[in-house]
Parts: sequence; C-alpha cells; structure tokens
Amino acid sequence: MKFEWNKKYTTVAIYSFLVIVASILFFTILQNFSGFSNYASKILTLLTPFIYGFVIAYILNPILRMFDRKLLPWMTKDRIKPKHRRMLSILLTYVVAILFLIVFFSFVIPEIVTSLTGIVTKFPDYLKTAEQWIAEIFTAVEAWGINDINIQKILQTVLLSFDEWLEKGYQIIKESLPMLLNTTKQLADGIMNIILGIIISVYLLMSKEKFFAQFKKALYALLPAKSVERSVYIAHKSHVTFSGFINGKLLDSLIIGILCFIGMTLLKMPNVMLISVIVGVTNVIPYFGPFIGAIPGALIILLTDPAKTIWFLIFILALQQFDGNILGPKILGETTGISAFWVIFAIVVFSGLLGVLGMFIGVPLFAVIYTLIREYIDARLEKKGLSVKTAEYASDKHKIEF
Repeated sequence: MKFEWNKKYTTVAIYSFLVIVASILFFTILQNFSGFSNYASKILTLLTPFIYGFVIAYILNPILRMFDRKLLPWMTKDRIKPKHRRMLSILLTYVVAILFLIVFFSFVIPEIVTSLTGIVTKFPDYLKTAEQWIAEIFTAVEAWGINDINIQKILQTVLLSFDEWLEKGYQIIKESLPMLLNTTKQLADGIMNIILGIIISVYLLMSKEKFFAQFKKALYALLPAKSVERSVYIAHKSHVTFSGFINGKLLDSLIIGILCFIGMTLLKMPNVMLISVIVGVTNVIPYFGPFIGAIPGALIILLTDPAKTIWFLIFILALQQFDGNILGPKILGETTGISAFWVIFAIVVFSGLLGVLGMFIGVPLFAVIYTLIREYIDARLEKKGLSVKTAEYASDKHKIEF
C-alpha cells in the first residue's frame, strides 16, 4: 500500500516539531543558565580577536575606500591591477592610522596625564581656596546687612554642599588614576587579541567583497529569494546609516576638539588638552554631548582659574552653536532622517538599555528601526490605495503648517 503525503499536515507537523524542539532548548537553557552563560562567555572570548578585527576594519573602511576608489586610480590613471591597488590602499590606510596613534600617544595622552596629576596634587590647595571663598561670601553677606536667618541658612547649605562636592570630586579623581592604570594593564594583557584583530582586519579589508558574496550565496541557498533580498536591503540600509552617522560624527567631534584646543589656547585657559579631549569625546553624543562636556570642563576651570569660568562657558556655547548650525549639518547632512524629538527619544531609551554605548549607537540604530517601520506603513497604505503623506491625515482644525 502506497503512503500518500498530505502537504498541509506535513507542514503543520514540521512546524509543531520545531516549536517543541525550540521550547525544550529554551527550557534547558533556563535550567542550566549559569553553565550556558559560562559556555557563551568562553565562545565570546574565543571570538574576541574576530570582533576586534571587524570593528577595526569597519572604522578604517572609509579611509580604504578613499585610497582604493579615488586617490590611487587618479594618481596612477588606473594602471595598477585591482588586487595590487587594494594591497597598496590597505598599506596606506594603516600608515594613516599609525601616524594618528603616534600623534595621540605622543602629545595628547601625556598632556592629559599631566593635567590630571596636577589637579590631584593641587586639590588640597583648591579646597583651601574654596573654604576662603565661602568665608568671604559669609562676611560679605553680613557686611551687606542681610541678617535674615533663612537666607543665611540657604547660603550655608548651598556653599557647604559645594564644599562636599569638591571633596567627592577629589576622591573620584584620586580613585580614577588606579583604575586608569588597571585599564592600561588589561589593555597590555589583551595585546595579543589586538594584534590578531589587526591581522584579521587586513584579511577582511582585502577580501570584503568576497566575504559578502559568500554570505549572500549561503543565504540564497538556505532562504527564499524574497527573504534574502529583504535581508540584504536591511543590511545595506543599516550600513549606510551607521557608517554615515558614526564616521561623520567622529570627524565632527575631532574638528570640534581641535577648535576647542585652539580657542582655549588663545584665551590662555588652564588644562587645555584635557578639557578639549573631554569636549571632543562627549560631542559624539547628539544634543546632550555639549552639555555633558561643558560641565566637567567648567568645574576644572573653576578649581584652577575661577575668573575664566564664565568666558569658558560663553566660548563653549558659541562653539556648539557653530557645530549645531553650520559644521554638523555640513558633515552629517540628513544621515539619520529622524527629527530632533526621535533623536532625544533614542538617546534616552538606548542609554537606559545599553548604558554609555547606547548613547553612541542609539541614534543610528533607532534611525534604521524607524525607517523600516515607516517603509512598512507606507507599503501597507499604498496597498490599500491610500496616501502616504502624513499631512493629509491631519484634521482641518489642526493642520500641519511646518
């Protein structure tokens, strides 16, 4: 007797079996979560050089493209074979990266260490100055004839709180130096992973097109063509958004850091390198970055040269206005394609979920999610024969005018 397969029931049976297997696997993971976590941690440790390699290759890829697709073809008039041109482009890319690191570690790091050491060494003197300043304020209050007990209590509370914050700041800076040394030690311990990561990044940059084609080939073999095309589109969209935002923001922050250094040097402010690095690094965070960078900078200047604190804040305000209205739009353009409201939303949500990392990658990540949702909604509306223009869904009484 010949057994006849029912395609409908066979499909249901396969899906049911997969659901059961997935449920058993999920339950097993929950039951042995600590063991599974340790096993996952070991796998992640083994993959660390490859993660480093991918990150290094992704960061250096824009420089490689500049050499490989623009400068070298123009300089050699396309007389070099593509393979040799790629090898030369990789060499020049790493020369640029090494020169940048040499400059950074030769000039920037020593200045930062000197500034931090100076602040820690002179902090007791800063505290004495702060105490004298507090005493002078109380003397001035009495000289002005302000005898109101409540006002004096408020002043006393505020000024003593400031004194306590100075003490806490001293402890934080003092404790951060051993942490900095410990981080340096951990970096030295992981030097082998970094070296392997650099070697892996060379292979990735050399054969990036081939790796992508192999991955795409495997997807076509395992998944329906429509799903693969959608996956490739999402990957491309993510790459364009992430690379455009991250590379643009890094360049923007580098320029702002340099301008901050030049401006503070001309204004003869203290701890120029340390504050410029803080301003440049925090500027990577959209909207909140300038405020985050200005606060520690102002506190450092308040401790070392209080008279220049106001001038520093005015200078930072002018610098950030230049960045927000002129430099930033020129470099970034419409990279994310989302409004200021959604940028703030992305930073708040992803910083809560991923911490500091979420502040950096939250905006491009949310931009990709936002774009995919918008495209899905537009496709659904077009399928129903409806307009995709948002303004047409506003009521007559509440029209969108801008």
